[in-house]
Amino acid sequence: MDSVHIPEVVRYRDGDVAQVSDDVAHEEPLEIRVRGRAVSVTMRTPGHDDELAAGFLLTEGLIRRAADVLRIEPCDRNDEGNVLNVVLAPDVHVDFDKLTRHVFASSSCGLCGKATIDAVRATFPPVESDLRLDAATLLSMPDAMRKQQSTFDLTGGLHAAALFDAGGKLLVLREDVGRHNAVDKVIGHALLNHLVPLDRHVLVVSGRSSFEIVQKALAARVPVIAAVSAPSSLAVEFARENKQTLVGFLRPGRMNVYSHPERIRF
Repeated sequence: MDSVHIPEVVRYRDGDVAQVSDDVAHEEPLEIRVRGRAVSVTMRTPGHDDELAAGFLLTEGLIRRAADVLRIEPCDRNDEGNVLNVVLAPDVHVDFDKLTRHVFASSSCGLCGKATIDAVRATFPPVESDLRLDAATLLSMPDAMRKQQSTFDLTGGLHAAALFDAGGKLLVLREDVGRHNAVDKVIGHALLNHLVPLDRHVLVVSGRSSFEIVQKALAARVPVIAAVSAPSSLAVEFARENKQTLVGFLRPGRMNVYSHPERIRF
């Protein structure tokens, strides 16, 4: 369930007070375990939790391909379904010390707890991709994404991430209270469906682009990241270093390209 119905809400509008009900974004903790060991607790919107777990492990560098994951299963002793255990192939070596996020991450900040920025930078090589796309194709993506944000329409409280192919076709969209969770779900979907590496795809996010979103895209080998709002300075620096095209303020008729504009045909 992406939303929760809340009764007995007091609404004030233009001097009028009324008691109404409202729908708000659903938020609950999810504990991700690998071989029975807790590696993350994240506040997320329930749904597509297997994708979230797979995407998280890929973007943290603990796994590289779909074959590394045998299955993702709920822990029987947790009635709420908020604990997942990822069963990896026996030959997959897991370096738990490599984790760069503290065990707990809030929905508002996935990067909180990163041990060092350098550790993240050292994990994944720069993107190599010959992807080129028309500016018009890129400009069409936010509208296509917005039309699929059904829970945002209901609550106004969720971030969205979407994956497009080079022709502008929407492949998958996920919503979550945490923007980094939405990205992990999209990347996890791609991983579990054997689409990684995503070196001919575009990742679009509904809010701003942070360093962590660009880093997650790098882990999945995404060459183009676009956001409807602003990037951070570290996101721009990181994208330039890693041969990623970073687009901000992607809105009708306009965009700012902060790195590697050669992939876009104007």
